[in-house]
Amino acid sequence: MLITDSAALVTFCDALRGAPYIAVDTEFLRERTYYAHLCLVQIAYGEHAAAIDPLAPGLDLGPLRDLLLDPATVKVFHAAGQDLEIFVQKLGAVPSPVFDTQIAAAACDHGDQAGYATLVHNLLGVTLDKASQATDWSIRPLTERQVVYAIGDVTHLCHLYERLSADLISRGRTGWVAEDMAALLDEDRYRVDPREAYRRLRVRGAKRQTLAVLRELAAWREETAMARDLPRPWVAPDDALIEIAQHLPEDVEELARVRTLKGPTARGQDGKAMLAVIRRALALPESEWPAMPERRPPLVGHESLVALLQALLRLRCEAHGVATRMVASREDLDQLATAEVPDIPAMTGWRRELFGADALELRAGRLAMTGGDGGVVVVRVGG
Repeated sequence: MLITDSAALVTFCDALRGAPYIAVDTEFLRERTYYAHLCLVQIAYGEHAAAIDPLAPGLDLGPLRDLLLDPATVKVFHAAGQDLEIFVQKLGAVPSPVFDTQIAAAACDHGDQAGYATLVHNLLGVTLDKASQATDWSIRPLTERQVVYAIGDVTHLCHLYERLSADLISRGRTGWVAEDMAALLDEDRYRVDPREAYRRLRVRGAKRQTLAVLRELAAWREETAMARDLPRPWVAPDDALIEIAQHLPEDVEELARVRTLKGPTARGQDGKAMLAVIRRALALPESEWPAMPERRPPLVGHESLVALLQALLRLRCEAHGVATRMVASREDLDQLATAEVPDIPAMTGWRRELFGADALELRAGRLAMTGGDGGVVVVRVGG
């Protein structure tokens, strides 16, 4: 069912009121915009399934908002990040509670960041028709094939949720994923602070004043891209901002020499704006310059320990049927090898029980790994 009028949407949402869960997916475009442009919302539960057209003239999305924000109904997504970002933008809040089948799959021996089509095939025995995946969802009218494809995604998602949630319960791992699911509800994950945008840019050997200029330029670009709803590079490329911050052009002619900045941009209003940003940044007192990024000491002498920790991590995760990245990342292992008191997820809760406690023992020399029984075994050293 394709919903394009308010009365039909009210009827559909009323039918789902009180449902224990709903499966949710979206189709959107963002190649030519800053914000993702929502083109379709698909929802299913039981015998009810529909694609809701937010681009339909006069469609009141209020009933959809109420359904998505109903705390009594679990909202099921796969790889929820982009969908939730769109809903924060459209609804002003994160739908909750949330269940992410990709997170659940990682806790149930289905690998790191399992793709939706792979899970549907492996768990449900269904091969998805992905021919409509790359279509332009903003073009109207939608074809029947597009609508069938879109609704199929959420009907299969219902079955995935039921299989994975039952698997989590049978394995006693509902609590394992609860923290990860709760983290998805933090609205700060989906909101951009223009003053922090410069951290995305990598500048080798930058001084604090260079970072100050880069911070102001990146904030200007972020705010301009938001206001115009354009991709960041369409306002100014990353390389251009970095070169400007390093060479500090003083006038339009110097700015126009920046290789990756288009001439009309340098000589137009944006060029004037960037020169004003540079002057403002150079006038800042040193106390307002960004601090230098903390540099982790090189892992000289620790590479072998990291390798041992990786082996232990794989061993423990294979034994318990959980994806390694759900327990600890490579960066976490680096910190385990170098920090006296590592501040990483593996040091708390079920991750500590599965891996973290033994990792500390291995680091301290009280555990060792050796070949045995056709594989690798962990043995305690000393008393």
